[in-house]
Amino acid sequence: MQTLLVIAIAMAAGLALSRLMKILNLPNVTGYLIAGVLIGPYVFRLVSAEQIKELKLITTTALGFIAFSIGGEFKLSFLKKLGRQIIVITVMQATVTVLLVIAALLLLPGEHRVPRALLLGAIAAATAPAATLLVVRQYKAKGPVTDTLLPVTAFDDAIGLMIFSVCLALAIAFSSGKGISAQSVVLEPLREIGLSLLTGGVMGAILALSMRFFRSNANRLSLMLAAVFACVALSEMWDLSSLLTCMMLGCVFANMRKDSIRILEIVDGWTPALFMLFFVFSGAELDFSILTTVGLVGVVYIIARSAGKYTGSFLGAAISHADHNVKKYLGITLLPQAGVAIGMAQMVAASPDLPAALASQVVTVALFATLVYELIGPVLTKLALKKAGEINEANIGRRGPLKNLSRLFRRSAPVK
Repeated sequence: MQTLLVIAIAMAAGLALSRLMKILNLPNVTGYLIAGVLIGPYVFRLVSAEQIKELKLITTTALGFIAFSIGGEFKLSFLKKLGRQIIVITVMQATVTVLLVIAALLLLPGEHRVPRALLLGAIAAATAPAATLLVVRQYKAKGPVTDTLLPVTAFDDAIGLMIFSVCLALAIAFSSGKGISAQSVVLEPLREIGLSLLTGGVMGAILALSMRFFRSNANRLSLMLAAVFACVALSEMWDLSSLLTCMMLGCVFANMRKDSIRILEIVDGWTPALFMLFFVFSGAELDFSILTTVGLVGVVYIIARSAGKYTGSFLGAAISHADHNVKKYLGITLLPQAGVAIGMAQMVAASPDLPAALASQVVTVALFATLVYELIGPVLTKLALKKAGEINEANIGRRGPLKNLSRLFRRSAPVK
């Protein structure tokens, strides 16, 4: 009963803050995160840290559905049109970001300077496809920047996971004095990525074929839920990336079914509440007290990562001859960072081969950056898409925040 009450509180807080965000013309995801911070164990304490840990299943499952939705956008016909462009931009922005963050952090003094720079540089590559997807859907954004953004955020996390696996092995070698082996640096990352894609591909084919025997929306929804649940569970059991597995599930399914768009819309009617809970509980884990312990490393990390994302995406777009708006605005939309980055930080914390002081500092910086990026990132994504002309004014309302507030107060005023 306590678990159900926590879920009810989280949903109520998320709905209330989303209403406030609508008045202020801000993305719903920002409101969800603020709601989580307010009800979490560090502000009003309506939800404890232990209760949040008990509900990890919700956040893990939500990430699976987010990845599934992104994978469903990867139609081969669409990727052929933007294929080279997507690959060039993704590799360029990820590489420039990692190198720039590592170089900047190497200039700062401190114990474990090299492994710290390697780990934070790898974490910097990750983006937040969940926050990006919610902003795009909320405002029905359409155009070259949006068409490039969704596949880039998805592929970016795949590259980020590979880079992180390599950098983690290098950091352990530098901090502990152990030798660097080909297995830890190359084979293990390739195994995780390869098996994740293979598992998702097989499950996607099974899902697509199973649709032939079920016609009703209810049955097809049940099939998709079962497929995502299975992919998340298998990823946890086999130590794979649930993000990559579920993304491949959606990709294979979308390309094997001509009616995939209509079928995937069935899931879209079920997942908003799950996504809301994901962001509320993510916000509840953010501790404002870490601001006093981050120091110069956290500030440099945020500045270097932001510069790397913008510069790298600009260069990638220029090399691949992308649309002018893609060069100008894509880098801004890639700033949000959440689930994948937090997952990487948790892997650092769980590694027995890293010094406790190093792991603590990396986790603190990653959480601080998540707090900053997830509160301002979705807002910047919305502004960038609006500047690019890909958000219709009708979808966000023509009234400003003050007019919206005055309208609300007029509606709630007592009748004389």
